[in-house]
Amino acid sequence: MQTRKHSRQWLQQLVFLGPGTIAFSIIVLIPFLLGFYYSFTEWNGLDLDKAKWTGMNNITRIFTNDDKFWTAFGFTLRFTFVTIIATNVLGFLLALLLTRPLKGRNALRTIFFLPNVLGGILLGYIWQFIFTKGFKTIGELTGWPIFELPWLGTPNTGFWGLVIVFVWQTAGYMMIIYIAAIVGVPKDLMEAATIDGATYWQSIRKITAPLIMPAITVCLFLTTSNAFKMFDLNFSLTKGGPGTSTQSLAYNIYAEALINNRYGLGTAKAMLFFFAVSIIAVTQVWLTKRKEVEA
Repeated sequence: MQTRKHSRQWLQQLVFLGPGTIAFSIIVLIPFLLGFYYSFTEWNGLDLDKAKWTGMNNITRIFTNDDKFWTAFGFTLRFTFVTIIATNVLGFLLALLLTRPLKGRNALRTIFFLPNVLGGILLGYIWQFIFTKGFKTIGELTGWPIFELPWLGTPNTGFWGLVIVFVWQTAGYMMIIYIAAIVGVPKDLMEAATIDGATYWQSIRKITAPLIMPAITVCLFLTTSNAFKMFDLNFSLTKGGPGTSTQSLAYNIYAEALINNRYGLGTAKAMLFFFAVSIIAVTQVWLTKRKEVEA
């Protein structure tokens, strides 16, 4: 009897978990393991029988003779640092504004969230038109220097152009998470702080921010991982140019593997990229988790 019950439990687990496990293995696990193997080979990505095992050659080459990779790494770190701050500050301020009793606040929430619905490639091409045509026209009409800048034409303006589009796309999503957290803050705590003479911003800093630390942890993790993995905006807006001055790590890996046909080297870069993002994301979550408090 016990054996039959045990067999039924295994059958149920197989029926419900089996398809998902198989799909996960085919889509994620097997490609990851194959990528780990190919990172130690010299391969053009086309002929399987020409994948030549080279050991640590690719890793050695990246660390000793690949300035473009490290330039892209530095660019990605700088981009991630700026966008984490800008996206979360803007998302938090929008959340504070749209949790107040304003007319049409639900419509405003929808408007601010809409950019996140658009695909990155499409969004990039829309903003490419805005930067090259729209801003130029506004600059000619108004004479304002900021609209006459070559927004995608220099390394500095190209960097800030990518930052603007990324923040514009993702701040609305972070806003929704912050709104859900702020709504859950006990109102009696805020009222007690007001009675004790605390200003609005003191209440935000001393009460709201500590109590919504779980949401801050989630938002920081999402913006960190999304900024590090940024590819679609890079591809559609600047293609890493001028030259390779605005090339992100993801675009550098794409160019190495699929444009230069050095799939083994590109996969080795992808593995290093994976470990770097994992270490940074885990560290960020660990640091912010320590500051979480309970209501």
